[in-house]
Amino acid sequence: MTLTVLAVDDSRTMRDMIRMALMPAGFTVHLAEDGIHGIEVLGGINPDDIDAIITDINMPRMDGFGFIDAVREQDDHRATPILVLTTESSQELKMRAREAGATGWIVKPFDPAKLVKALQMVAG
Repeated sequence: MTLTVLAVDDSRTMRDMIRMALMPAGFTVHLAEDGIHGIEVLGGINPDDIDAIITDINMPRMDGFGFIDAVREQDDHRATPILVLTTESSQELKMRAREAGATGWIVKPFDPAKLVKALQMVAG
């Protein structure tokens, strides 16, 4: 089963690392550099084709919380799993992300195998 993921992160290095972790595992990976770009990229993907979204929190133009809110406002993506992938690890931010509609939380640096497994669990 091929899973399609949108990864939103302002770091090109992190986007590359996510892509390199997921593509060998059979994922189709779409990339965006911040929340606004993420919404644009998401709009160009058939909603039935997107299995999960990964987002950073700290980004320019629109941060991860704004991005999660914007995704959840779309009927097509109310139930799309969203994993937060960030250097932040405070309980307060985790709760805020969960309240915004995030499905899970992974702290950077991430273990590629764990990221693949987490995505397969939430999207499967």
